[in-house]
Formats: sequence, structure tokens, C-alpha cells
Amino acid sequence: MHDDLIARAEAWLAEDPDQETRDELAKLIEAGDTAELSARFSGTLQFGTAGLRGELGAGPLRMNRSVVIRAAAGLAAYLKKQGHTDGLVVIGYDARHKSADFARDTAAVVTGAGLRAAVLPRPLPTPVLAFAIRHLGAVAGVEVTASHNPPRDNGYKVYLGDGSQIVPPADAEIAAEIDAIASLHDVPRPDSGWETLDDSVLDAYLARTDAVLDPASPRTARTVYTAMHGVGKDVLLAAFARAGFPEPVLVTEQAEPDPDFPTVAFPNPEEPGAMDLAFARARTAGPDLVIANDPDADRCAVAVRDGGDWRMLRGDEVGALLAAHLVRRGARGTFAESIVSSSLLGRIAGKAGLPYEETLTGFKWIARVDGLRYGYEEALGYCVDPQGVRDKDGITAALLITELASVLKEEGRTLLDLLDDLAVEHGLHATDQLSVRVQDLSLIADAMRRLREQPPTELAGLPVTRAEDLTRGTEQLPPTDGLRYTLDGARVIVRPSGTEPKLKCYLEVVVPVAAHAGLPAARARATELLTAVKRDLSAAAGI
Repeated sequence: MHDDLIARAEAWLAEDPDQETRDELAKLIEAGDTAELSARFSGTLQFGTAGLRGELGAGPLRMNRSVVIRAAAGLAAYLKKQGHTDGLVVIGYDARHKSADFARDTAAVVTGAGLRAAVLPRPLPTPVLAFAIRHLGAVAGVEVTASHNPPRDNGYKVYLGDGSQIVPPADAEIAAEIDAIASLHDVPRPDSGWETLDDSVLDAYLARTDAVLDPASPRTARTVYTAMHGVGKDVLLAAFARAGFPEPVLVTEQAEPDPDFPTVAFPNPEEPGAMDLAFARARTAGPDLVIANDPDADRCAVAVRDGGDWRMLRGDEVGALLAAHLVRRGARGTFAESIVSSSLLGRIAGKAGLPYEETLTGFKWIARVDGLRYGYEEALGYCVDPQGVRDKDGITAALLITELASVLKEEGRTLLDLLDDLAVEHGLHATDQLSVRVQDLSLIADAMRRLREQPPTELAGLPVTRAEDLTRGTEQLPPTDGLRYTLDGARVIVRPSGTEPKLKCYLEVVVPVAAHAGLPAARARATELLTAVKRDLSAAAGI
């Protein structure tokens, strides 16, 4: 076993084009560090519908240039088999460690395979890449990003020519092409031949951002903005300037791209502490709302003053606010969300007489809904301009929520007032998440097995009226690894995360409210129910 491990590591070393990972691997081989070597060589990073994502480092179970070159070669082979022999592949990247290298390697491989490649001019938001695919008539797009993962990670996200992320069976077909590459020496990588795009694509994207706003709407809401050390700042400021909003006050400590994300434990607005600097800035600047993007700016977080201090709105709250705003503006078309998001969207769409659809988790599914006008996911992802960007877009979502805040401001109201109105009209929909991060992935499989073998019959004293194992699929949904429990006045979904070592449980309770005066009692009841559901579910899953 030991000799075999060393032999595999040496074979990898002989092909590795990156001096940095070569040095790292050579040291491990020299030290005979079998534990670390086996952590890197006991398999390969699996290419799935999220593409690739993992920790940077040498070896097939890490993100590195060798893995990326293979992924690019597999994608190129897949595209050629689909008949795209001279199609264009457009490539974007964020400001993480190695992102620019991975983008350049992809361009070289695509060019070497006889396809055409074009690379965005610098690190830019993921939605600009998603826009560029359709704008340039590309057959595929690649975004090098690990979104809101920890600093040591990077990733590789693949889109096809419709501008949305890959779904089965394309992922398995690309993975098979990647597996078929025997040696990196077989992959031609010329030094030139691809195009580096100028700012005209970005200008075209920015020109579309205006389209999400009502030309006659007020533009008075003032914002504090954090880019979370990512790539959102310049594009968001340009979009806000074009729209005529007051210039956002920046959280300067987090405004510029920094792949080490020095001020946050996780560069994810949802993580505890990530918004502390933004709230501190808001306390001195006194804006109408706080806006945050994640590092690749495809997600948008919103915080509001609530009583004496600032609080983050949940993704489901922002999702409902944007929906209500679009309905008020007379939007037509289908409203869609993933199954883990709040059922309030369905009630808003139903009352407005609009079609509504639920999909599996992820914008790769939401973006494919026929006639989509608006789609959102509770993890702070919003698609408000599906004709321009068939993916979540944290820039246009920020514009639209700021427009809504401006409209309400002119009426002497706030986002919280509108949320209260929605609760009275449709019932108080309160959501929460039980999310367990593990070192050992088998703990997730154990929890799922436990719930399948002994599904709970009640949670928080509410009877489970329906238990569904989503691996079988439903009439509306393709199969996925998840469990859904419908309760009297509540709903629970349990699934392993697709991008992180986490088990995620999504909880929703609905408490009827007769009038505004009943809201405090309804909120107290909802909190009590969510706490009890969380406790009982934890016990049932053994986590």
C-alpha cells in the first residue's frame, strides 16, 4: 500500500505543471507522510452539477492546475462530441488564490482542443460570466470560483450555452470524459490563441442592470455596502451610479479583493460575525439598508434596522419582498423557487394569479423553469432578470431591493412594514435552518439512514402528515438525496449539502395572523415551534 501510494504521488509529480504544488508534493514524498499523501491520493475530486470544489493543494483530491487541466480537457471533449467543434467557451474567474491561473489553463486547453476561448478581462462577478455566455453566443462557460467557501478553497463551475449551470446527465458525461484522459502530456496547451475580452461585455451587462428597475421609481434609499473581500465592489458601484441611487457607503476593510479574507472566519454573509463590520459602519452612517455580496457577488444579503440595532433579513424574507415588489409593478411570468425555500412565494404568486413552480435545490434547476420571470433560493440567491442572467445575481438583486426600499421610504414605510403586511395577508411564514458541519462525511450518511429507517411521526407536537423520500423523485421533481416531512402547519426538508461537508435541515412553520396586532404573539409562537422542531429533528437524526 505504502509503495503504491508513493508511486502514484511520484507519477502525479512528474506531470504537475505548477512549481508550487510540485514543491509541496515533493516534500510530502520525501518526508514519507503517508497520512497526508493518502488524504490527497485516495480518490479524485468528483465532477458533479456544482462542477468541482475543494481545498487548494497537490494531488487528485485537491484543487490544482493538474485537476483543472483535466476538467477543461474533459469539458472540451464533451462539447466536441455534442457537435460544437468550433464553438466559443467564455471563461470568468474571481480573485481567489490560483483563480487567474486556472482560467488561463482552461483557455489554453480549450484552444488546444480546436475550440475558441475568450477570457473576461479581470476578476469579475459570476453573473457577468453567466450573462456573457448568452451575450456572446458561447456554447459553454466556465467560472473559476469557490463562492463563499473558506480562503483555502477554490472551484470550477460549468455552464452550457443556454447560460445556466449544468444538470444531469451532462455532469456525468463530462466526468466520463475527464476520467478518460490518461496523461496530462496528451492534452495540448498552446501559449496563445485565445481572446482576452475588453470591457464591452461588462458594459453590456451594466446596460441590462437598468432593465430591472422601473424607469419612474424613486432612487432615494441610502445603503452601506460590503463586498466581503470579493469582486463585487466596482460592478455594484457602477450599477448604482447608472441607476442614480445615492453612492453606497463602503465597508472599507472589506471593499477590495483579498483571497485571504482576513476580517471574516467564513466569507459568507450568512455566517455569524461576517456582517459585524458592516453593522458597525451602519451604526455611524445611518443608512436605510445594508447590502452585502458574497465574494463572487452572485448572492445578495440585506440587513435592516430593527428596533435599536441592525439585523440580517433571512433569504426567504428578501425573496418574498422582491416577489411582492415585482407583483406590485405588474410583473408577468412564472415565479419559481427551490423546495427548501419558503412556501410564502407560492401564496404571493397564487394571489396575483401568476404561475408558480418548485424545483430541486440550486439555480441550475430554477433557471430552467419555462417562462421564468423571477426565481429565488433561501441561500441569498435571486434571479430578477432571467432574460439577461439565467442564474442568481447579487448585483441586480441589490438594485431591486434598493428600489423597493426607496418606494417604501417615499411612503414613510420600511421593508419590515411590508413583511408585516405579507404576514397578515398570507400567514406568518417563519423559516430556520439546522446546519451541521462535519469532519467525517459518514456522519451525514448515518443521519440520513437513521431518518429513512425510523422517520419521525411528530415534531414539536405537530403530527407528520406526509413523509417523502426524495431519492425516488416525485411527479414534479427528479430524484435527489433528500427527505421531506409535511406537518400540520410546518414543513421540514433534510439534505446533504452539495458544496460543503454539511447536513442541512430546512424548517418552516406557518402561523395564521388575523391582524397586525396579532403579529408579536404569532412571532413568539413561530419561534417556539421552530426551536422545538429543531430539537426533535436533532434527536431523530442523531446529530
